[in-house]
Amino acid sequence: MKKSYQFRIYPTKNQEVKLNRTLSTCRYLYNSSLEERRREAELNELKRTFGVTSWAKPEWVNYYDQANNLSESKTDYQKEVFSQVLQNVLKRVDRSFKNYFNGFGYPRFQGRNRYNSFTYPQSGFSIKDGKLNLSKIGNIKIIQHRDIEGKIKTCTIKKDIDQWYVTFSCDIDIPIIPVKIKTRTGIDVGLKSLITLSNGESIEPPKFLRKSEKKLAREQIHLSKKKLRLKNRNKQRIVVAKVHRRIRNQRKDFNQKLSTNLVNQYDHIVFEDLQIKNMVKNHHLAKSISDAGWSQLISLTESKAEYAGKVVERVNPYGTSQTCICGYKVPKKLSMRTHRCPNCGLVADRDHVSANIIESRSSTVGTTGFKACLSSLNGEAMKQEAPSEREG
Repeated sequence: MKKSYQFRIYPTKNQEVKLNRTLSTCRYLYNSSLEERRREAELNELKRTFGVTSWAKPEWVNYYDQANNLSESKTDYQKEVFSQVLQNVLKRVDRSFKNYFNGFGYPRFQGRNRYNSFTYPQSGFSIKDGKLNLSKIGNIKIIQHRDIEGKIKTCTIKKDIDQWYVTFSCDIDIPIIPVKIKTRTGIDVGLKSLITLSNGESIEPPKFLRKSEKKLAREQIHLSKKKLRLKNRNKQRIVVAKVHRRIRNQRKDFNQKLSTNLVNQYDHIVFEDLQIKNMVKNHHLAKSISDAGWSQLISLTESKAEYAGKVVERVNPYGTSQTCICGYKVPKKLSMRTHRCPNCGLVADRDHVSANIIESRSSTVGTTGFKACLSSLNGEAMKQEAPSEREG
């Protein structure tokens, strides 16, 4: 299995100049390689328009063509960058075009503030005595807060506003022994409650973005008043970016801790297989869904469960909030938070019912698990019906 480790690095001023220059060189190579492919595509389109392709097959530029040309026509700036780093840039271009042919968006040119990382794919880096040695850059101080398991395959340097990080991608050959499944839960993700478990436990969403909206709006107003292409505007842009970074780090830290608790507590975890990219197209809910960080939570839980020998399963989300545990369809609007089934008389929190439906759809849950879900919900229904009986 693969595992990534990220550490903070502290380059000197001279080393930071070299890192920024490497990023600029890689960005220029990326954009020029992308432009070459676009020109070739436009030329093929012209040939097709005028019928030239009837006797000549269209020519397409691929990674190997650009890599061979790179070795023959290096600029002075490219000579200051490790050769495999430049080759990895060309692979990024090639990967972006393959993604485009598989249905993703057309590759775009990278601006100065968008291209923020470069990769040593095989060699050119090492760690020794608290220093990260990078070819043609030097020895950089690294805070290695934990040991690295497995064999390091790639080393990626990333700039995050004014901070630098290194990410090692490792192959781990340690055999993962699957644990015997004793505890399982279904999890319904939502906005009122971030997650609701099938046992009725729920966790409220932290809403880091909502809590920082006033500060973010204030800094963005200051940014809008700065004149273009001046140093003060760039300084204020960095201030706004730091507010976003703080929100991003808070959300990641929360999801890291929550996913760890879930994996430690349960052997089999069942999520809905939600199409979150489509859900954020709803402009009424997009900000709240993005602030909740469902996708990050699920992916972190999956990676940690795999390493621990446990199971995370995604099931079909269709009808989980509109179906009773008895199988009867109970349509509800989003504002209706209580589930009331006219068929079996079940009255319970809709998220709790959905979590049990999700668990019951797991491939390993049989009739025993289904009856356990039903009995737990019937217990909740009795608790909720009791006050109404006293009132009558």
